[in-house]
Amino acid sequence: MARPAVFSDASKAPLPLRHLEATKSKNRVGDSNRRHSREICVKMATASKTPPGADPKQLERTGTVREIGSQAVWSLSSCKPGFGVDQLRDDNLETYWQSDGSQPHLVNIQFRRKTTVKMLCIYADYKSDESYTPSKISVRVGNNFHNLQEIRQLEMVEPSGWTHIPLLDLLNRPIRTFMIQIAVLANHQNGRDTHMRQIKVYTPVEESSIGKFPRCTTVDFMMYRTIR
Repeated sequence: MARPAVFSDASKAPLPLRHLEATKSKNRVGDSNRRHSREICVKMATASKTPPGADPKQLERTGTVREIGSQAVWSLSSCKPGFGVDQLRDDNLETYWQSDGSQPHLVNIQFRRKTTVKMLCIYADYKSDESYTPSKISVRVGNNFHNLQEIRQLEMVEPSGWTHIPLLDLLNRPIRTFMIQIAVLANHQNGRDTHMRQIKVYTPVEESSIGKFPRCTTVDFMMYRTIR
């Protein structure tokens, strides 16, 4: 008759078969959970980039919206000399506004009368501006500086092109306001100052009460749609 084995170290004692199988199963589950965790981390690290919107000039050619930024008074919370409102509104994607102060960086757009606004279009370029590129933006509206209310806040992930921001009320209608304020709350890579290359402001074009006519969509027609 075989004598039972004697072990001075309990950790070296042979384990029952069921216990070994359970241990292997737990190890497999642990490996699977670790792989899943790594996949989640990779997905979080590579968040989807903000897709570029259409060129606003294409929207203007449809005849459904009109750019009204020239009707407003523009001001900035700060700017580096030579990188101010003129560069923000010159229709040149190679120039830009550069802030020169503490966050949030503000763009103020004030109209002389209450104005219907359907959409903002902002051009940002992460490839060129890197840490100067906005990552979080707030849009506020009101009658003046003292009663502004936030109506939109959006995250921007490495934007490279136009970002369209609809400005609609609770009934899904374009807002009516005296003032719009765009606040840059954060930049990529915790950058301090910001770059914005262009901002456009659009109002809807109302249908004629007399009758509906075909929209001017070609360049030739666009030349004659306005009486000068």
